[in-house]
Amino acid sequence: MREILKQLPPQAIVLDLGSGEGSVPAGLYPARLVSGDIQRPTAKPDRFVQLDSARLPFKDAAFDAIILNHSLEHFPDVESSLLEMGRVIKKERAGIYIAVPDSATLADRVYRRIGGAGHVNRFTSLSDLVQLIVRTTGLRHQGTRFLCSSFSILNGLNLGPRRLGRMVRFLGGNERLLALSTLLLRSADHFLHTGASFYGWALYFGDIAFDVDEGPWTNVCVRCGAGHSSAWLETTGRVRRRWLLKSYACPNCGARNYFTSDEAYEFLRRGR
Repeated sequence: MREILKQLPPQAIVLDLGSGEGSVPAGLYPARLVSGDIQRPTAKPDRFVQLDSARLPFKDAAFDAIILNHSLEHFPDVESSLLEMGRVIKKERAGIYIAVPDSATLADRVYRRIGGAGHVNRFTSLSDLVQLIVRTTGLRHQGTRFLCSSFSILNGLNLGPRRLGRMVRFLGGNERLLALSTLLLRSADHFLHTGASFYGWALYFGDIAFDVDEGPWTNVCVRCGAGHSSAWLETTGRVRRRWLLKSYACPNCGARNYFTSDEAYEFLRRGR
């Protein structure tokens, strides 16, 4: 998502679709962001439009980019929504970012088990999903990044009292225990070449002027869910070692996470 947003000029207009309170902080990028959702969020963004994703109230070719950050799985009419996105996006020098879960993963199953609602679409085939998006939007598929889970849905800081009551069996929602459990799960994947850490896909479409980093980003925050490449975290000096373990503070929310090297998890891409 960041790769698309940072290349846009100030006059560009971006639709953050199904975003709730917004996928990115206001003012972080020069382009103008318009947030759209079927429900009005409690903290409404500056430019918010209440809408139906299958009937977008915008003229043709109105947007330079469209962001769907974990929202497509919530849309009741996926094909109509994608056709509408193809209508309102420009066909040149424009891009679409779509992040979705693989419904066969452990993370998505846990989400459903604890009472998570709204995942009305279950995507299990990357190739089928790519073909659907290309056919409906008319944009080329430029690449896919493989997403890992931090199980931030189990973090007690992100849950209301009702759902927190269900977390006793999941470490009580304790953030430090969740970070350690995530590290152990990553380590098991590394040594056993399993895919328990895998979450889903970040897909890039359109006329974009950068090469998509298709490797998995394993450093995903246990609080806010933001992912960062291990190379970027190291080159920016954010990684610290204590005893035998490395950790970093999330650049987005400041939560402490254990650090893992993305290169050790390339098998996740080959296996999906």
